[in-house]
Amino acid sequence: MELRTRPNPFAGLDSLPAAYTSRQLVETAVAGARSFVAPRRADRRLLSSLSERAQEPLPTATRTVRLQTLRQRPRPVPSRVLYEGMPGAGRLSLQSFVVHHPEATVLIDPAVPRDADAQAVAELQPLLRRIVRPPATTIPTVEALDAAGVRPDFALSTHAHWDHVSGLLDLPGLPAVLHDEELAWAAAGEQAPVGGVRRGLADRELREFTLDGPPLLTFERSHDLFGDGSVVLVDLAGHTPGSVGVLLATEEGPVLLVGDAAWHGLQIDHLRQRSGFPGCLVDVDREQTWRTLHRLHALPSSVKVVPAHDHERASEWRSDE
Repeated sequence: MELRTRPNPFAGLDSLPAAYTSRQLVETAVAGARSFVAPRRADRRLLSSLSERAQEPLPTATRTVRLQTLRQRPRPVPSRVLYEGMPGAGRLSLQSFVVHHPEATVLIDPAVPRDADAQAVAELQPLLRRIVRPPATTIPTVEALDAAGVRPDFALSTHAHWDHVSGLLDLPGLPAVLHDEELAWAAAGEQAPVGGVRRGLADRELREFTLDGPPLLTFERSHDLFGDGSVVLVDLAGHTPGSVGVLLATEEGPVLLVGDAAWHGLQIDHLRQRSGFPGCLVDVDREQTWRTLHRLHALPSSVKVVPAHDHERASEWRSDE
């Protein structure tokens, strides 16, 4: 397994982000208003180019893995507000997954700590707290692991946002794995680039990987985690600088976990970006996030694409439903 252990930079770093600037708030308000007028049009030239590349066959995996979705409760969301011109995506959840590989059991996106309000949400900008605060019925990641009888060997986060990292607060000593570009971004500066992340990553072994592998399907870079084609990490930058997807070779076919590149599968199906509010506040690079959505939309239908918050899509691998 090609991972590097690196010195942990997070101990003692401020975990609170800077307040939004007036410029950010004005840009968000303008983009939010535009989102209600009409959804953004797809880039047909980009889609045509990506569709050609998507026809290239996947390398044959020499081993397969089993995907398991941990138990979680959904919450209703105002889909007409969160996405541009897209009703029907009305249930989201703070989801974590487990990948069972012959060499290791991997927790993907440890999402929720006990007392998430105090442990993570309190570190977010006030404007975001009202949007993302989970309901009291949300299941902490450690409790979902205990109920499933799973003891992971390490956690791998698709990106460094609170709802993909802060579940580590209840899992002391569990090694954490992230893309090296994402770790550099999360550790940059005295103030955190985003809230609710640094304390979860502090005081534990950190392992990193580089996207040093070849292009794959519609993605420019990749990294074969176990060297057998069963777990391949691919570049999904945009939402954060080092966001990755986790492409799994399962007995039933390829499955791609995409973190927050999209919040719901319908965004990918219909090419709908997040509305200006909250999109401009949560996507580090809105243009790159839009191009990444095109990469996901152009994938062949044989690849099952699963956003981390799409409760219905994730339920296919949930054993208790």
